[in-house]
Amino acid sequence: MIADDAEALAVAAGLVDAFRAGAAERDARRRLPRVELDRLSASGLLAITVPRAHGGAEVTAATLAEVFRLLATADPSLAQIPQSHFVYVNVLRAQGSPGQQEFFFREVLAGRRFGNAQAEAGTRHAQDIRTRLEPDGNGGHVLTGTKHYSTGALFAHWIPVLARGAEDKLYVAYVPRGAPGVTVLDDWDGMGQRTTASGTVRLEGVAVPADRVVPHHLTFEGPQLHGAFAQLLHAAIDSGIARAALSEAAEFVRTKSRPWFESGFETAAEDPLLVQRFGALELRARAAQALLETAARAVDTATAHLTDDTAAEASIAVAAAKAYAAETAVDTGSALFEVAGTRAALDGLNLHRHWRDARTHTLHDPVRWKVQHLGRYVLNGTRPPRHGLL
Repeated sequence: MIADDAEALAVAAGLVDAFRAGAAERDARRRLPRVELDRLSASGLLAITVPRAHGGAEVTAATLAEVFRLLATADPSLAQIPQSHFVYVNVLRAQGSPGQQEFFFREVLAGRRFGNAQAEAGTRHAQDIRTRLEPDGNGGHVLTGTKHYSTGALFAHWIPVLARGAEDKLYVAYVPRGAPGVTVLDDWDGMGQRTTASGTVRLEGVAVPADRVVPHHLTFEGPQLHGAFAQLLHAAIDSGIARAALSEAAEFVRTKSRPWFESGFETAAEDPLLVQRFGALELRARAAQALLETAARAVDTATAHLTDDTAAEASIAVAAAKAYAAETAVDTGSALFEVAGTRAALDGLNLHRHWRDARTHTLHDPVRWKVQHLGRYVLNGTRPPRHGLL
């Protein structure tokens, strides 16, 4: 059991080297990180946002973001798997009944993992949720639908399912991974984040007791941090990918790259043009991390005193961090080959995993709309919408 923020950061830092050691091989072979995820669970890190009143450490958003950034420097696929876990712990903090909180927080403290069954394919847009939660006539519900990009579901003990219920409102049903009618398919074949197992979840007449359903629609009826919290963790992963790509590029140039003959130097690391390029890339990596830290503090401020204004400031700060980190991760993953040279492109080295992970992860939601909301906010004072993706 992790007691506080300092211990959470120390535990995360202690896992980084072990997780990094096999990351390239796991990606190349698409070997799912079951052992590593069990180790992450056993470390206590997956319970660090459980409220103190329920026995958890209740760490700050700043600490959680740094935990995710550290994990992503080692293996962004592994870091992505528990993102939804923390989001749906947060859903319980926001709208769970006292009984639901007591039960599920105890589950989390015991090492149980939440997955997710949220996104759907082939609908009109991302908010067009067609999975249905219908009354069963006996006080419970029946869940029917198909979900895609269900990161974490394959490894989960509980799968939170986003569904439409009474009056077409949004609910989250917490369903046991092995419940009758639940099928989890390992059919994810993305070019990046290969080992997240972000496949399909089929729900065919799944029985859900009433006390396993949370009224998620209430979250968006007032100031909320659901989207800012979720997006903060995505920004942390992107920032971690950028740092990992830059670190590996520097190591490659120091130890393997040849100097360009016109430079006049004995090693590539002495080439002033490469030194300049690394300096520019380092500026961007540092800026991405600084924006992440600023955004996390804004989320913590709003958590302590939630109003329309503090929620808007948090969402805008997270949008800025996510937009910048996304572009930085993709650009740094590409620049790795520019600075390292031809040999870095050998498939067996698997250095392209950094760019593939960045390019795949940053597709979760479009950066252009984050920039749009930043512009509206600074120019006209328009608060960002409460749709949960900002």
